[in-house]
Amino acid sequence: MRFVIDAGHGFSTPGKRSPAGMKEYEFNRAAAQFVKEVLLTYENTEVFFTHSDQEDVSLKQRTDFANSMNADAFISIHANAFGSGWNEARGVETYVHKTKPPAAVRLASAIQNSLAAKTGLVNRGVKAADFHVLRETKMTSVLVECGFMTNKKEAELLKSPQYRKTCGQAIALALADFFKLTKKPDENSLYKVQAGAFSKKENAEALVTRLKKAGFESFISCD
Repeated sequence: MRFVIDAGHGFSTPGKRSPAGMKEYEFNRAAAQFVKEVLLTYENTEVFFTHSDQEDVSLKQRTDFANSMNADAFISIHANAFGSGWNEARGVETYVHKTKPPAAVRLASAIQNSLAAKTGLVNRGVKAADFHVLRETKMTSVLVECGFMTNKKEAELLKSPQYRKTCGQAIALALADFFKLTKKPDENSLYKVQAGAFSKKENAEALVTRLKKAGFESFISCD
C-alpha cells in the first residue's frame, strides 16, 4: 500500500494561526509524522509526504505529487478554525469531495470514528466540500480537521505533543484497519518449536542430548 500524507499549509502560510499565535502547520506536520511512524509498522507499506519545512508547497504541487506516486490513499491533515478570534466552535470532522465517492466516504467514516473515539472531542461527522486536494487527486482522498484552533481548550490540545500523537495514531490505525494491513512481526518476539513429547523423562533427555550435539539450544519442560 502506498499512502501520501499531506500536512496542510506551511510555516509561513498567512493567517493559519490560532489567536494565541500557534501556527497550524506545527500541529499538522507533527500529526503527519505520527501517522507515518504507525503505518510503517505494517507490511508492504510506503508513506510519502507532500509538505516541506523549507517552503510552502502549493496545492497543485501537492496533488500532482500524489498522483505521480500512484498512491492508494491521500490524507490531508489540518486544524480547524472559525473566524479569527476565540469562540465556542469545537470538535473533529472529516471531509470528502462533494461528489461523495463511496470509497472516500467509507474511509472518512472510519477515520472520523477513530479520531472522535480516541480524542474524546465532539464528533462533527463526515462532510463534503470542493477542496482542491479532494477534487484533483486521483486516489481515495480525505481531509481531516483535528480540532479548532479558535477554541481555547482545543487550541491547548493542538499544542500538546500527546494530542498530536493521539490524532496521528487514530488516523493511522483507521487506515490500517480499512485497508486490512498486516502488522510486521515484532523483532523482539521469540518463537519456540517443540521437537518431541514423551511419557518418560529419559527419552526426553536423550533427545535434548542429540539436539545439543547438533548445535541447537534445547531444554525440557514438563506440563
